Amino acid sequence: MRVGAVVRLCLVSAAFCGTPVLPAQSEGLPPEWEIRKDLEALVEQTRRLSTPLATLKPADWVGRGAPAAYQGQLQSVRAENEYLAGSAAKLAKDPEQLTVALETYLRMQSRDALLNSLSDGVARYQNPALADLIRAAMAESAASGEKLRQYLVRLAALKEEQLKVANQEAQRCRALTLQQPARKEPGKPGGAR
Repeated sequence: MRVGAVVRLCLVSAAFCGTPVLPAQSEGLPPEWEIRKDLEALVEQTRRLSTPLATLKPADWVGRGAPAAYQGQLQSVRAENEYLAGSAAKLAKDPEQLTVALETYLRMQSRDALLNSLSDGVARYQNPALADLIRAAMAESAASGEKLRQYLVRLAALKEEQLKVANQEAQRCRALTLQQPARKEPGKPGGAR
């Protein structure tokens, strides 16, 4: 009972002293509406990339001397593209989820690395104009990727600071709790017999 009172006292004192336990508005981060708009643009760019990916035929490239690995690479690019769209949409719903932000960024990096190699195959074995279309789509999403990277760094810094503040408050409350005198058992006299 006494510990609960001390914890409440710590929280109340933190509120009155101006020490935020966890800030409601994230300083240093763009507003949520702006992040959502950027993520929705990324989802749309990802969806648009699906169209040229659907026209690729790496099985036909093998007859022209292409490695068969392009077939698996295309499947991986398509899967990463869908996963990227899904994780970006999930992040748009709750932009302060650090793990989802990291997942989105890493999926984009993975997809782009695979897509870069695949576009070389498209240019060589299928259609150079189609490869240019894919590269243009990658360039368009590069700006979104950079915004996402900057947001991810800021979000990680914010979460780190929030954790630091919460830890300091917890340690301060712990110290206050330990300074409290030992509680006397009810019904027992103060002195020993």
